[in-house]
Amino acid sequence: MTAKLIAYHVERLKNNLMQTRLDAINELRLLGDPRALEALEQLYRSDPEEEVRKAAQQAGREIYMKSHQKS
Repeated sequence: MTAKLIAYHVERLKNNLMQTRLDAINELRLLGDPRALEALEQLYRSDPEEEVRKAAQQAGREIYMKSHQKS
């Protein structure tokens, strides 16, 4: 089930509406699954909106840190 949610929100990262991308980033952050990291990194590197890039960076850091604390 989590994989389907991740895929759904990763697809939403491609939406033209900035708020939809921000919402998807937040959902991925809440899921906390490292499988979202690659998509968040791509968004951080390519999104034209600074707010989206910052949100993607923060979510990616949070997910990365959580996934490495479990080890």
